[in-house]
Amino acid sequence: MHIPSLKELVSAEEWQLRCDLAACYRLVALYGWSDLVFTHISAKLPESVTGPNAHHFLINPYGLMFDEITASSLVKVDDKCDKVIASAFPVNPAGFVIHSAVHEARPDALCVLHTHTRAGVAVSAQAGGVLPISQQSTFVLGSLAYHAYEGVAFRDDEKPRLQADLGQANFLMLRNHGLLVVGKTIADAFLSMYTFENTCRIQIDAQSGGGELTRVNPLIVKGVAEAMRVQTGGLGGAFVWPSLIRKLDKLDTSYAS
Repeated sequence: MHIPSLKELVSAEEWQLRCDLAACYRLVALYGWSDLVFTHISAKLPESVTGPNAHHFLINPYGLMFDEITASSLVKVDDKCDKVIASAFPVNPAGFVIHSAVHEARPDALCVLHTHTRAGVAVSAQAGGVLPISQQSTFVLGSLAYHAYEGVAFRDDEKPRLQADLGQANFLMLRNHGLLVVGKTIADAFLSMYTFENTCRIQIDAQSGGGELTRVNPLIVKGVAEAMRVQTGGLGGAFVWPSLIRKLDKLDTSYAS
């Protein structure tokens, strides 16, 4: 599939964001979190690129598998999901409803990453939600919110309820649906989802053993939440992102085309 390069048509800052977002899509596929073409990762372009009062986003071209996405194939849309730059690829307005709601409510969220993994959906269906039974879970529980299932998310009237449920949390469990994270950078969002997904996998594995589970002391959970808020503001995706890019480059560099 030939996709004309946009590298010379956009700013260097936008191109780097496109490369990082395309890399994120490839990594999501590599780690087995994709659901054919039915989830999305969005990135908000900063005002230094768009100008003041403009709200532009990059999102996947609908119909491409995550391991096919490139920097140039990403579609630039506004907050109504209308294309800002002409593209031969379609976009999925219904898929952007959740993302536009989060970006609107959270100006700090440059990246929104949403998945439908088996472990994530399985835990989202459990009444108890995320249990404090692993070190990974303590990072999630420090900034976790829940949103009740209202059917396939394509109605704008669901946005206020989703925004209210999310609040200032960075991890959102969509009941009976899947996982969502927000990040100040694409790297932060990816690392948050890595932690969220592993939290759910560990929980399902631990429960499958059938024995009584040992819970982390609530004071420890509270302490981790406070440490993340005060010291780092998150999990620190910048530390791991360069190594993930090196991992990806060893396999296929076409994401950056």
